[in-house]
Amino acid sequence: MHLIIPYAASHSLQSPEALAHLQLPNLRALLAVLQRQEVLQDGAETPLHMPHERLHAQALGWGTGATTLPWAAWQTRQSSPEPQAWMTPCHWQIGMDQVVMLDPASLSLSDEESQQLLQAMQPFLQEDGLQVTWHSALKWHVQGSMLADLSCACLDRVIGQNVKDWMPTGTAERPLQRLQSEMQMLLYNHPVNNARDARRQIAVNSFWLHGAGTLPVDAAISAPHLEIPDALRHSALRGDVQAWRQAWQQLDATAVADLLAHFKATGQATLSLCSEHAAHTYTAEPAGWHQRTTRAFQRLFNKATPAAALQALITP
Repeated sequence: MHLIIPYAASHSLQSPEALAHLQLPNLRALLAVLQRQEVLQDGAETPLHMPHERLHAQALGWGTGATTLPWAAWQTRQSSPEPQAWMTPCHWQIGMDQVVMLDPASLSLSDEESQQLLQAMQPFLQEDGLQVTWHSALKWHVQGSMLADLSCACLDRVIGQNVKDWMPTGTAERPLQRLQSEMQMLLYNHPVNNARDARRQIAVNSFWLHGAGTLPVDAAISAPHLEIPDALRHSALRGDVQAWRQAWQQLDATAVADLLAHFKATGQATLSLCSEHAAHTYTAEPAGWHQRTTRAFQRLFNKATPAAALQALITP
């Protein structure tokens, strides 16, 4: 059983109260019996995908150095020779020296609004050979040769950041930038945005491509006994300390408790704690005499509390 926890710690939650007195008894019990075996750490250049995504890709057998992770094709289970991607309608906040993407969830975009916007955009998308179908308010499924060799940053890498630092690269870089400019002009006075403005809601003025690529022929559809809860994501992206702490306590009482029960029953468990730039993986050692003795001493002298383990994810 492998539990991967995204946003177990976050660089947006570095205030003293984030970890102070955070009661996670099941995580504490797991850290007392598991050993940190692997560390995934971003280098000088931040990868396009989050650490938990890269661990998930490894579990699916996609390799460790892939620059494209075809989540759109994998999540829709659509096998096609053409590359696929997700397209998310979003808001780019234009400042004096940078353009920042707001969290698309903050738009509270309805299904009807999303469908109307896609309908208006379709002629332009089709002209560039993109076949786009509506999947949900914030996820449109895209297919087309333009996506070939297109390296796209995951959505979470770009939220709250300067989009210019994360623009997709590849042969379609310039056509894609032109298309985004055209969509900004199209959406500026669209009736959906006019109505949103009247309600003092944020306008939809652009889109982001992510999860692009072609699913390998022999790609695994699932990784047995793998769980990746997203309970901490939204509060971390908002920088909401109290909501994040509450979500962690609930997670500790559910998924973490289940992993602890599995370890007690089988002696086996794998836990990966992730932040935006690191992942630490803890596993059980073989239960020989030497290992049992080592564990006993570690329980006596090791101060790897939950707070220390989480702090290590965001401390260089």
